[in-house]
Amino acid sequence: MADPLAPFRWLEAFPGDHDDLLGEIFCVSFFRRLEPAEVLRRFGVGRPGREMTFHELAGEVWEAIGMTDDDYVGVVQAGEWGVAVELRGFQAVLADRLTGLSRGCEVVAVARHDHAEDSFVYAADGEVVTSFTPHSPGTRWGRDPDRINELMREAGLPPEKLDEEAWEATWDDLYTNRISRAFLLAAKITGVVFTSSVLDERLLVGAISQ
Repeated sequence: MADPLAPFRWLEAFPGDHDDLLGEIFCVSFFRRLEPAEVLRRFGVGRPGREMTFHELAGEVWEAIGMTDDDYVGVVQAGEWGVAVELRGFQAVLADRLTGLSRGCEVVAVARHDHAEDSFVYAADGEVVTSFTPHSPGTRWGRDPDRINELMREAGLPPEKLDEEAWEATWDDLYTNRISRAFLLAAKITGVVFTSSVLDERLLVGAISQ
């Protein structure tokens, strides 16, 4: 039986591993029916975006560290979804940002942050519908936190609060695979399987205004 998490394992790579493209802090967000230029505008990018490869984007991000401290976002089109990648950033999972980012559309965002807390967010029409930390899916918040419960179960993210015995039995698997399962859930909502090949396309890139 095929491993449903296989397409997303690269997103859990340790720093320095062969598959470590995004690093230990990143955010990927999906915007339904928004083109890259509009996604950049919603992030507050004041200038027209520049087309560049993913590796060029990574170079811009590393060059900014300790100098301008600008946050960069690169956006690529995948079907009807604009897919935004933030290296060393997590603007798309911040509640105050999501009001503008999701106005008149749907947004799904997954953030990995090895030095703080990972996040999954589904927002629509300017409001957070449901949000949770992937290793603790039984605790959620938002306007309608139970809306995607069935999809969460399919992705191996149980939405129910577990008793202590069930929690201990599932903890290792849930924590180890939390990022893969979060991206599997995102794929079930968006239809976009975020493999590394998505980053082979040229991205529209801009600096996020603070």
